Parts: sequence; C-alpha cells; structure tokens
Amino acid sequence: MSERERFDRLRLIRSPRIGPVSYRQLLARFGTATEALRAIPDLAARGGGRATVADAGTVEKEIAQSRALGARYLLMGDADYPALLEAFDGAPPALILRGDAALAAGQCIAIVGARNASAAACRFARSLAQDLGQRGAITVSGLARGIDTEAHRGSIDSGTIAVIACGIDIAFPPENAALQEQIAGQGLVVTEHPPGTQPLARHFPARNRIIAGLALGTVVVEAAPKSGSLITARLAAEAGREVMAVPGSPLDPRAQGCNQLIRDGAILIQHAADILEAVGSIDPRMVRQESFDFIGQPVSSDVAEQERATVIGLLGSAPVPIDEVIRLSGLSPGVVQTVLLELELAGRTDRHSGGKISLS
Repeated sequence: MSERERFDRLRLIRSPRIGPVSYRQLLARFGTATEALRAIPDLAARGGGRATVADAGTVEKEIAQSRALGARYLLMGDADYPALLEAFDGAPPALILRGDAALAAGQCIAIVGARNASAAACRFARSLAQDLGQRGAITVSGLARGIDTEAHRGSIDSGTIAVIACGIDIAFPPENAALQEQIAGQGLVVTEHPPGTQPLARHFPARNRIIAGLALGTVVVEAAPKSGSLITARLAAEAGREVMAVPGSPLDPRAQGCNQLIRDGAILIQHAADILEAVGSIDPRMVRQESFDFIGQPVSSDVAEQERATVIGLLGSAPVPIDEVIRLSGLSPGVVQTVLLELELAGRTDRHSGGKISLS
C-alpha cells in the first residue's frame, strides 16, 4: 500500500458519516481510497444530501500528534492487522497503537466485568489472567475500573492488551494512568480514536466490539444485568466466538449478568484450563477465511430512480435488517447496498448493530 493510499484511507475513515461498513463498501466499489474520496460528494447528492471529506491538513496534524506520542497506525489491509479483528463485523479500518503489535496475533482471551466489582471477583480476575498468561494466552480488556484493571495487572508480565475508548494520549480512568503507561511499555494499548478524543459514553460500546473482535472468546467475571460487559459478550456471540462466564451468588446483583449468561448457554468457567479448552476448537485462520469479505458490496453501475424509491419506501424510523429490505424490494443486494450507501452519506439513515438500518 503506497503512502498516498494509506493517508487517503485514514482521511476516508475520518470523513463525516463514514463508518466501518461504508468504508469497506467504498473501497470495494472504487478500489482505492483516493477514488472513493472523489466520489463521496456525488454519491451523497444522489441520496438527497450533501457530504464533505476530512480536511487533509487536519489528518496530517493527527498523524504528527500520534507519532510524537510514540504511536503508530495499523490499517485494515496491513499484513499485521489482527486477523480475528479483521473478520469481525464493523472492525475499525484504522487503529492507533502503542506497544507490541505482535501480541494481537497471539491466542487472545477477553476478560471483562463490573467496574464496582467485589474484592473476591477482582482477585479471581487477576489470578485467572495470570494463569492464562502462564499457559501462553494474551489477556484483552478495556482498562476500566474493577475487573478490567485486575485482569491487566494479572497479565502485565505475560502479555496484555488494553483497548481504550479515547485518544492514545488520554488516560481513563485517571487513576489508571500509570498502568496504561506500563501496558504501553510491556504490552499493547489500542484505540481507534485520534489523539485528544475524550472518553464519551458513546465510545464505550464501540470499544467493546474491538475487545470482542480481538479475542477467540470473552470471559465475563462479574456483571449486573445491564452491564456494558454483557454488550461485549453479545458481540462475541454474534460473531461466533465463545462466551464464558464465572458463576456467582444469586444474592449478589453483580453476579446476575453472569448467571443469566450461563443460563442462556455461556460456558461456565472455574479455571484457566476451562477457557483454553473452550476456545481450542476455534482456528483463527478459518475465522478470517469464512468471515472476511464484502458481503453485499455495492455495484458500480448507477441505480434507477424507481429502484431508489423502492428501497427508501421500505425504510422507517424503526431499525430493520438489511437482508429484509433486500428480500422485500426484489432488487439485487448490490443495488440495495448502493442506495443505502448513498442515503448514509447524505445523512438520511443510521446503521445499527446486527446489520440493521433506519431512517434518521
């Protein structure tokens, strides 16, 4: 990949209304980010709106800031972009890293759980991560308070990956600043956000998809029924990765999420050996071969106005599966995806998890 193409790919994903799905579709249709950037205004106009692309000077400044922080970029398509993550639905087209990128190619296990975890759960998470490290596995977590922090502490010497929901230059929570710096020196810190990005609430579910995407399986140690850790578990399950949980007392609200996961089919975990046995049947190479493609990529030809009207007529404020739109429209997947791409660039639609879409 040329330096110009690398720059334009970063500029593409930094452009307004461009997400991981539209990014892949644009590259599939136009071949290069350079051509995709040129086409965006016209595509948005067909969708009934206007769109701009990221300012080149702003992107140049971001790159300079990242380099000054000792960080590097890893783009989808690079040879060392993590294969498991690349196969994940909605994988980030650009990652910013500090540390040893080779860790992401190892046997990664996500350990997540409650921020207000009990002392016993924190101790268990730390011990579990340590045992996994001694068996050659890499722990992935989100550097949050509680379970995440203890999972990183237990695996700092054997290999740990911290995925953060802010810029690479920001420590959150603040009390983990020293730990984050230690992980950058001994392990790997990962983010998809430019330097200076604050840890806003909407960034955490997106962060969770990277945690789940990097790992062969996700272990939930302690979680309330509406915990963000359950989002990570759900994303892992949707991608066909193993979901595991540590049982807890039915009298402790912090254990209800884990107990419910086990009731719903998650693997009950008591030891590190249980985890490695559960993920032993997953071959990362096969995950990539089976999952990594541009399913329903947009066609290169223009769409007729009647076809565009048909697709728009099937959309509403409630999210609907794109597969259902294709079926009901009677149009080819390529035509439907092209219309949806145009509408998204025009700011008229929103994408949702599970391959769903709605009008904005």
